[in-house]
Amino acid sequence: MSTSQIAFLKGHGTENDFVIVPDPDNALDLPASAVARLCDRRAGVGGDGLLHVVRSAAHPEAAAMAGEAEWFMDYRNSDGSVAEMCGNGVRVFARHLRRAGLVGDGDLAVATRGGVKKVHLAKNGDVTVHMGVAALPDDGVTVTVGGRSWPARNVNMGNPHAVAFVEDLAHAGDLRAEPPYAPAGVYPDGVNVEFVVARGTRHVAMRVHERGSGETRSCGTGACAVAVAAARRDGIDPAVTGAPVTYTVDLPGGTLVITERPDGAVEMTGPAVIVAEGFFDAEWIASALDPRRG
Repeated sequence: MSTSQIAFLKGHGTENDFVIVPDPDNALDLPASAVARLCDRRAGVGGDGLLHVVRSAAHPEAAAMAGEAEWFMDYRNSDGSVAEMCGNGVRVFARHLRRAGLVGDGDLAVATRGGVKKVHLAKNGDVTVHMGVAALPDDGVTVTVGGRSWPARNVNMGNPHAVAFVEDLAHAGDLRAEPPYAPAGVYPDGVNVEFVVARGTRHVAMRVHERGSGETRSCGTGACAVAVAAARRDGIDPAVTGAPVTYTVDLPGGTLVITERPDGAVEMTGPAVIVAEGFFDAEWIASALDPRRG
């Protein structure tokens, strides 16, 4: 692909922000070094991650899902590493497809490394994502920050989470670096760590360290993991009660509403906003895409 006219957009979901790179035919090679430069907040566009928008049939990791979902969210963390899923990213990804006229209001499917996600675009601007079923492995960890330690619930939403309930969100300290946890072998590929406080009945607030990105203003899969962990802590399991349970989750960047259904399906509803669009400078993007200059 020529580097003279490579388009990008900037969007966010509850202030979890992304560089969006439309590339339907998967013609653009995006090495980790290039993604990191694009996501750099001082020398690039800036974002918590990058949404590479590709037709499923054109991407080797998504071709098998092309029959279910036309579009693949090739998601990258801000350090350039590959991630399985990003809940806020899926909402922004869907908002971009709608804005570009590639899909209409209503239901669509998005392929991700965490599987095919069903999405509903409401006319009021909210986007609901069917996030799949949470896995709750028995092995958890102990998270330690500043001399305080907490047990953390192991929740997998297609990507790994460690959910710790704390007395004060300030106890999470500086979340730019991954909080120490043990035993390390529970998460061999790293983990997203959530710190959670109660705000009321079925209402919690959280901060999060996202693997590969540091502290972010919001994390959709993290909010889902937190809601499921909070329900279990509160003695609620929809598979047992036969009734769905909904939690409101406050994040630094806004609020998400998470519902877990009796069949285990988790749904996340929240806003998604496209902020700007344009073209990369040809000389700059050519330099960014050259791994020898990474």
